[in-house]
Amino acid sequence: MAYTTSKSYFWKGFRDGAPFIFVAIPFGTLFGVFATEAGLDIIQTIAFSAAVFAGAAQFTALQLLQDNTPSLIVLASALAVNLRVAMYSASLTPYLGAAPLWQRACAAYLTVDQSYACSIVQFEKEPDMTVPQRMAYFFGSVTPITPLWILATYLGAVLGAQIPESWALDFALPITFLAMIGPMMRTLAHVIAALVAITVALLTVGVPFNLGLLIAGTAGMIAGAQAELMLERNRP
Repeated sequence: MAYTTSKSYFWKGFRDGAPFIFVAIPFGTLFGVFATEAGLDIIQTIAFSAAVFAGAAQFTALQLLQDNTPSLIVLASALAVNLRVAMYSASLTPYLGAAPLWQRACAAYLTVDQSYACSIVQFEKEPDMTVPQRMAYFFGSVTPITPLWILATYLGAVLGAQIPESWALDFALPITFLAMIGPMMRTLAHVIAALVAITVALLTVGVPFNLGLLIAGTAGMIAGAQAELMLERNRP
């Protein structure tokens, strides 16, 4: 089927992004439950999801808040976890950089794993798309996810408020992180980055204010980048 208008590209993006709701709904619900378990009320939990709109960064910040980490360290750690979005933005700039400022600002807020993955595949497949068509596709790909992420967070917060404290659901937070990390181990560089980060995190566990997390993350990124460069040089 040929797509010729911005409206048709919007709906194509909507259809391509729709399967990701099966990830967003349980993930958002889980965050809502854990946020209320950590002491946030329902309004604070919803505001958290709406303002940050980044699952991994939200879980990181939540874990640090539970440990009474200073706000500056919480913000820096969440930013470090979400640095991949900066790479997403750089990758999308050649395709969306000519759009009006307000559209680019909205796209920056809505740049997540799902919207990036759908969009970059579509843009590379059809390089002749106009900027309005690309922007329409981008917004379409994230439209199914955004309201459901907020709604799922609300449902999780309501559910979490009904769970007795004696259940101690906070144990599930590290398990969630392990489940998130597993599918990301796609190359040798990813594995090296993870192993270095884990090792450094264990060695710096005594550093005050959980700063060992930032040190470990930095070490992992450096190791992964160096491994990628070495692998590139050794390829025939």
